[in-house]
Amino acid sequence: METRTPRRRVARAERERQILDAAVAVFSGRGYQNASMDAVAEVVGVTKPVLYSHFGSKEGLLLACVARVRTELLDVTSAAAAAADGPEDMLRRGTLAFFDYLDAQKPAWSLLYSEASVSQAAAAALEEIRAQQTDFIAGLLAVQAPETAPQRLVGWAHVIVGACERLALYRGSAADGGPRMSAAEATDHLMDLVWTGLAHQP
Repeated sequence: METRTPRRRVARAERERQILDAAVAVFSGRGYQNASMDAVAEVVGVTKPVLYSHFGSKEGLLLACVARVRTELLDVTSAAAAAADGPEDMLRRGTLAFFDYLDAQKPAWSLLYSEASVSQAAAAALEEIRAQQTDFIAGLLAVQAPETAPQRLVGWAHVIVGACERLALYRGSAADGGPRMSAAEATDHLMDLVWTGLAHQP
């Protein structure tokens, strides 16, 4: 009689990571509207009810993907800034970490931007990420210009976040048909523009 090897029971956290990885791949590859929970379940190797037991709904799964991006982005930029030896280096390292993260997690970032135009929940989640990064950068700028009014620091932070976002989209589109701008080059461009002005602030 043939003896079957029992399946290894997967811990909940590991299973959720597997589901999120699969969801990002399926949603970004097919588009959220066209992708099915069946397709995600097939990639993971589980039944569809397992997905619902973890995330409740298809939209819940999408928002969990976005939440992971938000957490990871703050983690990598904070860690990079913490290793810096001054305000300029903090901003440079944080910016480089941002672009490096987008390169490493391109499907997740593409999913977020593509769905923000059609999903109110995804759009709100994207705004939360922008707000998170704005607060983070405003904190870095406060170290450089401690006497500056908080409102002005937040305004500068919004400019930097917007510039990073547009530069990230430009890098992804390669609209001019030329060689793709590296993360380091993108960081240099942004620092040349931003820090030149900030360095002269009282």
